Amino acid sequence: KNKPFISINCGAIPENLLESELFGHVRGAFTGATSPKPGKFELADGGTVFLDEIGDMSNELQIKVLRALEEKSFERVGGCKTIKVNARIIAATHRNLKEEIKKGNFREDLFYRLYVIPINIPPLRERREDISLLVSHFLDKFNKKNGLELEGFTDESTEIMLSYSWPGNIRELRNMLERLVILKRKGLISPQDLPENMRMQNNVLTAPNIQISDDGISLNTAVNEFEKALILQSLEKTKWVKNKAAKLLQLNRTTLVEKIKRHQLQHCHL
Repeated sequence: KNKPFISINCGAIPENLLESELFGHVRGAFTGATSPKPGKFELADGGTVFLDEIGDMSNELQIKVLRALEEKSFERVGGCKTIKVNARIIAATHRNLKEEIKKGNFREDLFYRLYVIPINIPPLRERREDISLLVSHFLDKFNKKNGLELEGFTDESTEIMLSYSWPGNIRELRNMLERLVILKRKGLISPQDLPENMRMQNNVLTAPNIQISDDGISLNTAVNEFEKALILQSLEKTKWVKNKAAKLLQLNRTTLVEKIKRHQLQHCHL
């Protein structure tokens, strides 16, 4: 409980500095090394080191990390004194390390040295039930940090966030919320406050999946069903606001209304 927990993002530090950050250095080891400095492994002795984005680490540094894990010892950069250390290692990456091994980008021996209790965390797009909890946590955190009172999101902006794919996962969500807190400062976040790429993705319509059976299908029938499905999708996405639906389909409102009547589409109120 009271042991050190030291975290380092291997992908955020230049390669020429990462070795020093991990293992420390002696005075005069390189230009600017005016005094000795302990590394993360040394500081975590008796505790835990979290190596985030270990998949971004070079092969050369992977060898040194592997040796430190197997021998529980290392030397500081520029030094010759062996330093003993006993620390638990937790590693994380967004990369598929088995694929990186095949490409020669990650060492197989290090992989299996780390692959003791693997935990697969699904991407944020596959656990949308977590988004509201994370938003609440980060809003509270950044409000307190900046002395601000951003209240939250409108229903429409919440829907956009929940339907977004979040390619950058939690980091993308966290950075977006920090930026919104600083810029908006108070009140509610509206769709116009959200990043453009998020708003644009929400406006993308998905093409209906029409299968061709062994008996074939009439092209006119398929085109008709395709059009009907897209129109219905655009109406549902815009809550049946016809001006907005027409804009999504790049039609004028009159044409859309005619097509709605032809396809006998009706808005069912719950």
